[in-house]
Amino acid sequence: YFIQSNLSQRYAMSVSQLCVPKHFVLSEQYYKALEGFILSAKNLLVLTGAGLSTESGIPDYRSVGVGLYDRTKHRPIQHMDFMNDDKARQRYWARNYIGFPVFIDKGPNISHKVIAEMEHANMLRWVITQNVDRLHQKAGSTKITELHGTTNIVACQRCDYIVNRIDFQSYIESCNPGFMADIINVTPDADAEIDTDLIEKFNLPLCPDCGADLLKPQVVFFGANVGGYKVEHCYKKLEECDSILVAGSSLYVMSGYRFALAAQKTGKRLAILNIGETRADHLADIKVSARCGEFFERFRDAHL
Repeated sequence: YFIQSNLSQRYAMSVSQLCVPKHFVLSEQYYKALEGFILSAKNLLVLTGAGLSTESGIPDYRSVGVGLYDRTKHRPIQHMDFMNDDKARQRYWARNYIGFPVFIDKGPNISHKVIAEMEHANMLRWVITQNVDRLHQKAGSTKITELHGTTNIVACQRCDYIVNRIDFQSYIESCNPGFMADIINVTPDADAEIDTDLIEKFNLPLCPDCGADLLKPQVVFFGANVGGYKVEHCYKKLEECDSILVAGSSLYVMSGYRFALAAQKTGKRLAILNIGETRADHLADIKVSARCGEFFERFRDAHL
């Protein structure tokens, strides 16, 4: 049962012109198919991606027209660049320092809230999220694995020092009194495009315990691998489920796509709810190309 909302002739306007790509209105046929999938699941696992948080005003990387790759030539930092180049770290933290207040102010949208309500109603067994924004937890989800980590914690890569990101913001400010910059472009994961000349004036924060300039958010940067222990934990949760719903992810990166492959290999049902194509469309039992919030709002009104 493979359905694509782009067979419809009716476009829906973006919820946020900056973050949500052009999409189609969710028809009754497509809604009912996905609703039936969820209601018939005995143990449901939900895998979420950046498309779930775009409706909260957090941009993603790959959406046509509104994603980072379409709007700017800037690319996210690579893990090895961050670890090996102090200039790369200076650029990262200067931009992040300016972008973080905007990022942390974002709240969960209807999709996050309904997924949390589904957990409390015993309608799902586990959530795996590729997002680092903690909006699932803000909405009330507790049965969750953050596949790519979180921006909310910063850790020294040389010693055991660890700090909450909000407290770290104050520490950065103490290292850079008076540092200010206008945001030229809002980018994903608390990053912000700012005047490059200002970055040279930014002082890298040093670890208060060991003095190293190797403080890093607990996020899996591009070019790095998800920890083996976390992958195994997710596979275990996958084994416990009979159905997988992917919501708001193109599954472009292997860290998420692997679970779609595992679902097919183990005979589990797979449904995908995402605006546009995904890497796993050919694996899905049901594919709906529509806005996540539209589906989850209707589902909540009917069942929660």
